[in-house]
Amino acid sequence: MIHQKCRLGFYPHSKIKRFEVQESKVSWNVEYPEYEPIKYTAPSIQNKPWADPEIGSASFVPKWNAIDGKIDRKSYMGEYVINEDGYPLNPVGRTGIIGRGVLGRWGPNHAADPIVTRWKRDSNDVLEINKTTNKPILQFVAIQRRDCKEWAIPGGMVDPGEIISVTLKREFMEEAMNLLENDIAKRNEMETNMNLFFTNGIEIYKGYVDDPRNTDNAWIETVALNFHDEDNNTFGQLPLTAGDDACNVRWMDADAKLNLYASHSEFIKKTVEKHDAHW
Repeated sequence: MIHQKCRLGFYPHSKIKRFEVQESKVSWNVEYPEYEPIKYTAPSIQNKPWADPEIGSASFVPKWNAIDGKIDRKSYMGEYVINEDGYPLNPVGRTGIIGRGVLGRWGPNHAADPIVTRWKRDSNDVLEINKTTNKPILQFVAIQRRDCKEWAIPGGMVDPGEIISVTLKREFMEEAMNLLENDIAKRNEMETNMNLFFTNGIEIYKGYVDDPRNTDNAWIETVALNFHDEDNNTFGQLPLTAGDDACNVRWMDADAKLNLYASHSEFIKKTVEKHDAHW
């Protein structure tokens, strides 16, 4: 995978311009003596309890490519390289910026993306078929990110020691069902109703994400699982309400014209292929 979105223009939410990296120069195996990217770690994450200290700090002795206490520093891409200065190197290659950017961890930052789908139906509950492909139309829950206004799958970061299935349910309920704005009793009811649904996911993707927040030394990796409501009797009855990092949420038709955040369009395409739906 040649990353595209993490080599473009300015780093998110900053005035830091990425050093231009042509596609032929992305790989670390290609000599690039002129490469002089700016080092940037956002002030907003420095000294945060959930973020790593700076490389070289006396108290920071990470176990690269391993489980480091509760923190998973292993990569789905295989073993990554630690350079001579002690920095992990992005397994896909150069991004035009070094440092950690806005990411909490040096090396892989693990996320989880729940792809919740259903079949599109008309007012009579009959499946809608696309006239061009003659295939049923798949819909998925999409959120509009508050930070960049792009549409995305409602995922998020895996907490240290957290099981992926817990992350998937938590992130979906916080961003697409506004879990955090409900009282304890309502939260417990919502979580109980969702427990069974979020135990039967189909793995769609596991690996590196072409995320605009990636740097040469910190990057996003994810596990994307599909939770399909075949008969529309689980999520069809639930009101979607944007919350947490989302400013909007809706059921969106899966279509080849989609332009979603990071690698999310590719995840939806893979999901469509699983269900033999319209694309």
